[in-house]
Amino acid sequence: MNNFLITPIEYLKGVGPQKAEVLKKELGIFTYKDLLEYFPFRYVDRSQFHTVADLVKLQGHAQIKGRIIGFQEAGVGRNKRLTAKFQDTTGMIDLVWFKGASWIKSSLKINEEILIYGKPTQFKGRWNIPHPEIASINAAESVGLQPVYSSTERLNSVGLNTKGIEKLIRSLIENIGGQIEDVLPVQLKIEHRLIDRELAMIWVHDPSTEMEVQQARFRLKFEELFFLQMELLVRKQITMEKSKGYLMENVGDAFNDFYKKHIPFELTNAQKRVLKEIRIDMNTGHHMNRLLQGDVGSGKTLVALLSMLIAVGNDFQAALIAPTEILAIQHYESIRELLDPMGIEVALLTGSVKKKDRKPLHEQLLNGKIKILIGTHALLEETVQFSNLGLVVIDEQHRFGVAQRARMWKKNELPPHVLIMTATPIPRTLAMTFYGDLEVSVIDELPPGRKPITTSHRYDESRLRVFGFMREEIKKGRQIYIVYPLIMESETLDFNNLMDGFEAISRSFPKPHYQISMVHGKLKPEDKEFEMNRFIKGETQIMVATTVIEVGVNVPNASVMVIESAERFGLSQLHQLRGRVGRGAEQSFCILMTGDKISEDSKKRMETMVRTNDGFEIAEVDLQLRGPGDLLGTQQSGLLDLKISNLSKDAQIVAMAREVAKQVLTNDPTIELPENKGIRSRLSDLLRSRPNWGRIA
Repeated sequence: MNNFLITPIEYLKGVGPQKAEVLKKELGIFTYKDLLEYFPFRYVDRSQFHTVADLVKLQGHAQIKGRIIGFQEAGVGRNKRLTAKFQDTTGMIDLVWFKGASWIKSSLKINEEILIYGKPTQFKGRWNIPHPEIASINAAESVGLQPVYSSTERLNSVGLNTKGIEKLIRSLIENIGGQIEDVLPVQLKIEHRLIDRELAMIWVHDPSTEMEVQQARFRLKFEELFFLQMELLVRKQITMEKSKGYLMENVGDAFNDFYKKHIPFELTNAQKRVLKEIRIDMNTGHHMNRLLQGDVGSGKTLVALLSMLIAVGNDFQAALIAPTEILAIQHYESIRELLDPMGIEVALLTGSVKKKDRKPLHEQLLNGKIKILIGTHALLEETVQFSNLGLVVIDEQHRFGVAQRARMWKKNELPPHVLIMTATPIPRTLAMTFYGDLEVSVIDELPPGRKPITTSHRYDESRLRVFGFMREEIKKGRQIYIVYPLIMESETLDFNNLMDGFEAISRSFPKPHYQISMVHGKLKPEDKEFEMNRFIKGETQIMVATTVIEVGVNVPNASVMVIESAERFGLSQLHQLRGRVGRGAEQSFCILMTGDKISEDSKKRMETMVRTNDGFEIAEVDLQLRGPGDLLGTQQSGLLDLKISNLSKDAQIVAMAREVAKQVLTNDPTIELPENKGIRSRLSDLLRSRPNWGRIA
């Protein structure tokens, strides 16, 4: 890398040791390159002028020419406030400062024409601009588009507010000429209309026009996403070359017999497509590492079972790991029922299986009698050994740590094929990026005859009507979930909680006419199992619970899901909870209960849930509202530490970058052509410096 770019930040004019220390701690800026890659988050058009009279129609910031005609001070000490009366030819507005009142007052002159810039707000019917930027009239002539940088209180304290950061970057740009190497090949830039990297760096920080901003940001976003995709594709290529896997050449008798005689219903086209993808993977001689996405009720488990039967038909064993005991038992019971007529041995192993029962199970695994083992984390124990494990299916993979999952790979000479199932839809841009080194299959249609769940949003004031509706459903023989976000009352969060809710429900649905179960994370495991089983068996009509029932309860007779304080939940969690109903033939309902006053984001979440049952559409809205870090978790989003791109807003550039990266690797698989020298160098740096979060296996 160019020596100029790796110069320590303290050597930049205007920085010095104190500011350098703050830049390092607050923003992770250590070098000139780091500062150049600290991009503005928006731009202010300082060529536009407004009047005080315009403010009623305006949204956002405004720039106005005028004069201060008087000051007024109020309060003392920390509560001191300075108000200035600012006037132009059309009217008057207050300028307000809550800090630095004395210094600001001494620096401004009454009746001198100045330029103010800020965001007008209304307080008690009067317009004001808090903490406006102030400049002389002459300054307006030299300012066009002005970059705005994020700052912090600590940065502000050493003079590095947005203006201070802008000043440092301008001084850096003045010395930049010819110092920034362009790693993208000339032909690639021409083909995709990309400006040079150095010009993009100058324009992104010091643009003259909106067109320059757009061209600069497009170039920088493309490059960032292109190298992210190149990294993922190369990692995938390396993994494929290194990872030998078991060859399963035949579909096998077990699969064919089940498919012809025992399958419970016709597969959807999406299920058939996904099965074909899995069959191809298992017949390459490479280790399969495939993510299977499918909305709640789309038939992932049947696809997993058919995949396990391919393994069995090729003289291998298969294992299915579920995150909870209840879910493992449900998988075991449904799969055993389907395979019993075929004489295929299926076993269950969970933490509850007694020691005396484990010994024969271990023996039957080792001698190959057990063909399919279903269970929880108990399968990961070293004592659990297989005769010939060929396929591992993991349900809800985000519930298992990487180290835990890795234990399964050591249970045979070569790692078994891996099929990871998730009912949490992942937006396409995230799947393409974070899971870019996995093969991804999507079941994007529901089995025929399944009725969409009717979702409604109700405020607290409608609670009695909701209770009336619940009674009608119970009269029909249905069951109901009521889910709360908290177990005990919180002093800081004014939301309905489970304990209060249980009491209120018990009063409105008294014994002996109604029976109620209660389940939450603080119950002992055996008590939780007992209460859940009462509900599963139909002994209770209402299940009051926290989100422990988000995964792992399948009660076809439950037709109503009431989510209390729904504004407290993220969209994907609301969708998962809704998926607990709608599993039988009857029409099912989800009722989202909220307080009377909720935020705009909460309203958007409720509207999205009411409008659609499509998990992928919901996931896209969730990505826009929360961002990739929140969706993936802090550790996993380390790969997505993007400086200028935004996965939810730049989906088209993500797709374009991935296609171009694929094209480069198709034309030059080892990245050795002279024109790709820059790509190879940058990629080598990335592969060395970044941990491989994307690998699942």
